[in-house]
Amino acid sequence: MNLPNSLSVTRIFLVPLLVVVLLTKFEGRLILGVPKELVGAAIFGLASLTDWADGYLARRRKQITPFGQVIDPLADKLLTSAALISLVQMEVAPAWMVAVIIGREFAVTALRSLAYSRGVVMAASPLGKIKMAAQVVAILALILAHGGRWPFLLVGHAALWTVLVTALVSAAGYFRRFNRLPSPSVADFTAARAQRSGRRAG
Repeated sequence: MNLPNSLSVTRIFLVPLLVVVLLTKFEGRLILGVPKELVGAAIFGLASLTDWADGYLARRRKQITPFGQVIDPLADKLLTSAALISLVQMEVAPAWMVAVIIGREFAVTALRSLAYSRGVVMAASPLGKIKMAAQVVAILALILAHGGRWPFLLVGHAALWTVLVTALVSAAGYFRRFNRLPSPSVADFTAARAQRSGRRAG
């Protein structure tokens, strides 16, 4: 396993650690003398850095692999979904906003998979980078807001609204692009089946 893929796997292993830190009721909300909010923010920040690092290293070292193309977005969705759901449990993020954001992620992933099955790669929306950056800011700020830190709460909610708006706008763009794709014909299915039969016969 190359380094970029190892970083993606590491991000997955950080997910349960983050959830335990955020949702466990430590005495005095301290972990080894450090507020658990700071520990949680550090874990999420480290995981977010691995997200940037694995993509950068994969491109720089030309180590983009099929496994990496699957595990990287999976790790991202696990991390952000777990963090957002934990923030709802901590009562610093509205449940309906988190439900819409996570639902959008699964809907767009399914849509892009359907397009790929038709032989079309739907490139990531330019709004995706804005959404991702706002998502990192929102999660970090809301983790630090736990316990009544109002400045962080205001920043976190503003960033979360940015995530919601960009997520919905970009999702609408994906659906428009998908609707413009030519529908697969019976001939396409017949040709694909014949091709698979030919492989088995060979």
